[in-house]
Amino acid sequence: MSDRQRPTVATVHGPVRGEHRPTGARFLGIPYAAPPVGDLRFAPPVPPAPWTAPLDATAYGPTAQRRDPGAGATIPEPSLPGEATLNLNVFTPAVDPAAALPVLVWIHGGGYVAGSAASPWYDGAAFNRDGVVLVSFGYRLGIEGFLHLADAPDNRGVRDWIAALEWVRDNIAAFGGDPAKVTVGGQSAGGGAVQTLLAAPAARGLFRAALAMSASTMVPGERWAGRAVAELFTRRTGVPATAAALRDLSDDRILALQDAVSAPGPDRAELPGLLLAPFADGDSVPRPVLAELMDGAAGADVPLLLGFTRHEFHAFGGQELTDLVFRTPNLAVARARAARELPTWLYEFTWPSPVPGGTEGLAFHCLDLPFAFDLLGAEGVRAAAGRTPPHRLATAMHTAWVAFVRDLDPGGGWPRYAAGRRTVRIWDAEPGLSSVEVAAVAR
Repeated sequence: MSDRQRPTVATVHGPVRGEHRPTGARFLGIPYAAPPVGDLRFAPPVPPAPWTAPLDATAYGPTAQRRDPGAGATIPEPSLPGEATLNLNVFTPAVDPAAALPVLVWIHGGGYVAGSAASPWYDGAAFNRDGVVLVSFGYRLGIEGFLHLADAPDNRGVRDWIAALEWVRDNIAAFGGDPAKVTVGGQSAGGGAVQTLLAAPAARGLFRAALAMSASTMVPGERWAGRAVAELFTRRTGVPATAAALRDLSDDRILALQDAVSAPGPDRAELPGLLLAPFADGDSVPRPVLAELMDGAAGADVPLLLGFTRHEFHAFGGQELTDLVFRTPNLAVARARAARELPTWLYEFTWPSPVPGGTEGLAFHCLDLPFAFDLLGAEGVRAAAGRTPPHRLATAMHTAWVAFVRDLDPGGGWPRYAAGRRTVRIWDAEPGLSSVEVAAVAR
C-alpha cells in the first residue's frame, strides 16, 4: 500500500499515518507526551515535541515494561525497547470527524509494575466492528511511576493516565471519536487505575463512564503508606528515594532496586500488598481511593460497571487473597454506590477454564478479558481458555460492554445494582442474572 493510500490524521502535535484494516483503521505508537528520560524521568508528563512530516504509526511504540513477563504469564504482553514509552494506539471504525463515535480508553494491568498496551488481547477490532473507537496507552511503571520521591511529584503514573485522557479530549474527533462520549476502562491494575481516576480531580470531565474489571485498589492507600514505602526502599537498598539519586540509573539497575524493595519480609507487614501503586498524595489523589468512592463525591456523576472473576488469584495464593484484593473492596464500592442510588452494574465471571493444570476448573484472573474484547482467536487465548471457549459468552459479554460505552447502560435486561435489589450479572457459558448476594467467601 502506498503512503497516499494509508489513512493520515492531523493531531495537535503533528500528522500520523496509520493503516487500513477490515474493521477500520489503526494508528500505533503515537506520542501523547515527551519521552520520560533525563530531567523528565520523574517529572510530570509534558507534551511531545511537535513534528511536521507524517509520523509512521504502523507499529507499536516502546513500552515501560522492560523485561519479558515470562512463560507463565496469562496475557501475552510484549516488552518493546525505546525511550518514547508515553505513547498510545487508536483503533477506529472510521477516520471521519463527522462520525462522532463512542470511545473506550483502555488501561492495561500488570500490578503497576508490568504490562503492555501492545498486547494482542487489547486489539480494538471487535469494538471497531461494533462502532466503538478504542484507545490503549502505556504509562510509567514501578519506581518511575509510583515511588514517593522527596524531590519529585507523586503518582507520576496517574499523571500519565490523565495526560493520555487529555490527548484523547484534544484529538479523538479527528479519528472519528466523540470526546464527549469517552469511557475509561481497565483490568486488574488497569481497573484500579479507573477507580483512581474517579478520585482524581484533574480527571473530572475527561470521561463520562467507567468500566473496572477485577480492579485492584490498594489498602491502605493513605499518604503515610507512600512515604513508608520510600523509607523501606532506602532502608533495603541504601539508595536515597530521590529523583536526583535515581535519574541516571540504567533500566536494569532500576529493576534490581524494584525487586529489592518488593521482596517479602517482616519489615513490610503493615504496608500495601503492592508497594509501587497509586496512593493519596494530597494533590493528584487527595484522599484514599476507596474512601473517596465510598463516602466522597468521587464518581457520583459517572456510571460505573465493575466486577471480578470468581477465583481471581485462587490458584496462586488462595481464595483469601482473591477476597482481600478483589472481591471485598469492589463489593464495598458497589454497595456504597447502591446506597446513594448511583448508576452501578456488578458482574461475576464464573466460567471455569477447562485447560489442565493449576487453573483447571477455575474462573481465574484475566480469563474474562478475551471474552470482553471478543478476541477468542487471539494469541495465547487457547492456552488460557482451551480449544473451544464458548462464543456465546464472548458475544454476550462484549455486547454488554459495547452497549455500556455507547448508551451508558449494558442493556440485555441487566438491572442496576441497587440497595433494594442487588442483582448481579453472571458471566458463564449460559449468561444469566443472580439475585443471590455475592459474598467475599471461600468458594
